Amino acid sequence: MEQRSVGRSGLKVSRLGLGTMTWGVETDPDEAAAQLVAFRDAGGTLVDTAASYGLGESETILGGLLADVVPRSELVVSSKAGIVRTPQGERTVDASRGALLDQLDTSLRRVGTDHLDLWYVHTVDDAVPWDETLSALDHAVSTGKVRYVGVSNYAGWRLGRAAAWQQAVPGRAPIVANQVRYSLIDRGVEREVVPAADALGVGVFPWSPLGGGLLTGKYRGGIPSDSRAASEATRGLIDVDDPVSAGIVEAVATAAEGLATSPVSVALAWLRDRPGVAAPIVGARTLGQLTGALASEALDLPREIAIALDDVSAPSVGYPEDVR
Repeated sequence: MEQRSVGRSGLKVSRLGLGTMTWGVETDPDEAAAQLVAFRDAGGTLVDTAASYGLGESETILGGLLADVVPRSELVVSSKAGIVRTPQGERTVDASRGALLDQLDTSLRRVGTDHLDLWYVHTVDDAVPWDETLSALDHAVSTGKVRYVGVSNYAGWRLGRAAAWQQAVPGRAPIVANQVRYSLIDRGVEREVVPAADALGVGVFPWSPLGGGLLTGKYRGGIPSDSRAASEATRGLIDVDDPVSAGIVEAVATAAEGLATSPVSVALAWLRDRPGVAAPIVGARTLGQLTGALASEALDLPREIAIALDDVSAPSVGYPEDVR
């Protein structure tokens, strides 16, 4: 698998990342081990987790696999802090300096490593001064617990403010990544986030690159009982009845048929090759799903198909984003 630089930093990652949000929830340790081995054998290096995934089980499972299955030295490990979840499903956001650094120490202990290669602020917390949040990133890098830092779910103006602040004074840790929701179904980040990232030398890491599963085509004939759209927890996140999304799904399916490949490969190849994208983060519940995603590595979309997909999925852009 091809390796890419993250923005204008020295960090290099595989151009497809392995997401672990399902580990410890829908994916047991044995299945996770099979996924990690298959990903590594395909040349993948970037494994993405978070302190809040599976109430910490995702990081714990990854730590066990790094000890016994795949050497830590072969992977680029990223994690996130700033969100806490309870067994009852409650979600708390806390991006204060103390909370972030406490979660970092917990993540290092679970993963069984002395450092993370990439560490993100998981989401926005307007209850905390933004410069306090960023000071935690500086401390993490200066103490050697983290190699590179980033943010997640930051709008363009937030990314611009954070990156400019970090660049303003020597010794501050530069922002090298922004992990955001991005797919053929959801291209809103192209209005401001992607241009800001390009100008600031920040790599873009798309999460939900298959539009919550819509782009796989599995909802074209209804809602499977074992799908995310059928789950109470995620039903509201996936609109299988949206006519615009349905048109995009049909365009992807048509392209896949013409290329004798899968809709998953078409959707991932399109996103992987978008300007500024470092690596889509693919979360798979099963080895079979991951294997299907890895097949995208062999696909180079013909230019005319990429343009057609651009046209059918283009986001609405107007003033002031269109000012040149």
